[in-house]
Amino acid sequence: MKTTAYWLKQIARLKVDRASGDPAPHKPLLLLAILDLAEEGLLAQEILPLSGELAFRFLTYWTVVAVRRKQRPDIRLPFHHLKSGGFWTALMEDARPSPNNRLTTCAKLDTSFLKCLQETDFRDQARRLMVTNYFAGAEKAALCSLLDIPVPEELQIVRETAAIEQAAAVEQGREARFRLTVIPAYNYTCALTGYRLVTVDSGSIVDAAHIHRFADSRNNDPRNGMALCKNAHWLFDCGLWTLDDNYRIRVAVTKFSESGADGLLLKKLEGRRIGLPNSVQYWPDPIHLAWHRNNRFKF
Repeated sequence: MKTTAYWLKQIARLKVDRASGDPAPHKPLLLLAILDLAEEGLLAQEILPLSGELAFRFLTYWTVVAVRRKQRPDIRLPFHHLKSGGFWTALMEDARPSPNNRLTTCAKLDTSFLKCLQETDFRDQARRLMVTNYFAGAEKAALCSLLDIPVPEELQIVRETAAIEQAAAVEQGREARFRLTVIPAYNYTCALTGYRLVTVDSGSIVDAAHIHRFADSRNNDPRNGMALCKNAHWLFDCGLWTLDDNYRIRVAVTKFSESGADGLLLKKLEGRRIGLPNSVQYWPDPIHLAWHRNNRFKF
């Protein structure tokens, strides 16, 4: 049986492309997303599907490295090629081993690796290893903020300009954590419309929308958020709808005109209750709802 030490060693020496001069972040970022799944109890089985939900998590982590990696990543590449570290076997739809990333639809995790993923100490050590080995500077600071782990001493900023850069990176990490908490809590589904769509290429169609505008509140608590599709998010920010304290929809019916199929009309939603997360701890805070009603809603 492969031990915890074995898997930590594998994580510390991932086969990553260094052609651009720095370690390619694809594999460590995907592993960070998978550690999240394990921590949330969503990785109890050996079979890991290549899903839109996993792509959403991976793409959210990718925002940390987007400055140096301009091209949008394809999750299929690290998902397929992590087999080289022995973490899993890449499989096709018919459960046979996959010869290339375009045919890979799921992975069968190594049994001992899956067991390690269930251990808190292993996850903590694995995260620290990946952040230290594959990222530097502002990226490392952003990931430490996202993962809520201490920034290594060597990254402490001394100069004022560097401190500003780190503060921006920390905020970026917190914003990514906000998305990673809010959108899965709503099962990748728009709270207003009930529409859900996820793809392997782009993740989820919904945004993590702030209730009390972030520019004012600087508040990334999950209870200051809802998962909303693009139209619902825009309408909410414009104050054309809001929520009462019972999570029922109020619409500024006199402030706009609309037309279209009944299922698309905002006015038809007046009085309905939004879709809420299964866990009450992520339901919108009445304090934030009151702010939106008093400051954004157009009565």
